[in-house]
Amino acid sequence: MGLDGIIVLDNIGRPIIQSGFRSSTTAYPLLHIDAVNNAIQKAASPKEVDPVLYVTPYNTVDKPSACCHVESGDIRMLCPVSGDVDPLVAFAFMQTFIEILREYFGTVSAATLRDNFDVVYQLFEETLDAGGHPLTTSSNALRDIVLPPSLLNKLLNVAGANLNPTINSGVGPSAGPFSSPIPWRKAGIRHANNEVYFDICEELKAVVNKHGTTIASFVRGKVEANSKLSGTPDCLLTFNNSQVLSDCAFHPCVRLQRWSRDKALSFVPPDGRFTLFDYRYSPGAALQNSNNPTRDNIAIPLAIKTNIVLEENGVSFDVTLLSRLSTHALETVEVELCLGEGASGIKCALARGLGGGGFVNASARNAEGSTGASWSYDSKSSILKWRIPVVPPSSSWSLKGSCTTSARAPRPSHAIIVRFEISSHTFSALKVDQLKVTQEQYKPYKGVRGRSSGVVEWRW
Repeated sequence: MGLDGIIVLDNIGRPIIQSGFRSSTTAYPLLHIDAVNNAIQKAASPKEVDPVLYVTPYNTVDKPSACCHVESGDIRMLCPVSGDVDPLVAFAFMQTFIEILREYFGTVSAATLRDNFDVVYQLFEETLDAGGHPLTTSSNALRDIVLPPSLLNKLLNVAGANLNPTINSGVGPSAGPFSSPIPWRKAGIRHANNEVYFDICEELKAVVNKHGTTIASFVRGKVEANSKLSGTPDCLLTFNNSQVLSDCAFHPCVRLQRWSRDKALSFVPPDGRFTLFDYRYSPGAALQNSNNPTRDNIAIPLAIKTNIVLEENGVSFDVTLLSRLSTHALETVEVELCLGEGASGIKCALARGLGGGGFVNASARNAEGSTGASWSYDSKSSILKWRIPVVPPSSSWSLKGSCTTSARAPRPSHAIIVRFEISSHTFSALKVDQLKVTQEQYKPYKGVRGRSSGVVEWRW
């Protein structure tokens, strides 16, 4: 069994567009729209709504169903499923369809979808077959079938001109869809400058206890590519420490036998941007005989020192952030502390300690001081946010303050959430050893860069 259909709602729950539904009951999509809107209204925040909602049938003849939904910008995409269908299939398809919309329109918003209603509906028809099974999801193949929106295309469509190419209408640059023997790459691609870029992106998620010991940590990474190569190049990509990669998921262009044998990526790349593969960083993979249960723990690039005192009808806090990096700076650092329900009268003082420069002091409300740091408080969520644009290597920063609470015994959260980014850095130290391009006569320009991000829960 396949997916029943797709529905797109705007930020107030009104339907923008929906695909054709296999169900014969016209009220079926409306039931799922109402189920999602009612769940959002009852929840304290839209993020607290369960991603899979049970939907009661319209009558005794229909079977119960479930509604899978995801949020992207100011739209929410719904995918009703019934019968023996894995919800993960629905989420995977919705995520893929959102990526297709980004490639077509740049930004995914309610206004963009309304302005390009015809293109979106054609994408629905091409990506889902009559049985609700995913069909064509490769953007390179879709661009030959559904033309990307442009002013010229819209004018010619209004004039009645047919721009859709004929299927299998020949070979070369003007060939129609499905004329290429490689599903993910069009035939006859030509670029004035041949170049290929790789971005190694990694994300750290960790939990640290009040003693500074890492309880759990893992790094998920992916290699994003941007290929602008003419013809049909055959690429061979090797890494200097591929043994630390595990749980890899590859793009269909990758030849799996070559990776299993040599840990090398052999592929004919799609044209444009694509994700070459996803992986999990396993630092203990090279230590197969080690019995140390903490061998897979990743070094946390920062440290948090807290001194939080719970008083009657109030809380005083002193939070210090230390950078453990010696060569890279932490960027767009955001520290979140939930002060508990009823917190008010927030007073804070920001300071930058020694390391990475001299000592600078700043104290301001909702404004950036000379440190570049700032803080704000959201009374609705009771969350105090401390933002630091750049934390130099080996530097320290502090936030001191106090607040009053309506409750006699305040109950702040016993965990501080820290988010950060690091440019030109990867936790796995994964580096490209060599990239060979064959089957073509040119020598392309090659570029590789790494970037990392992280979310750390530091308990106190």
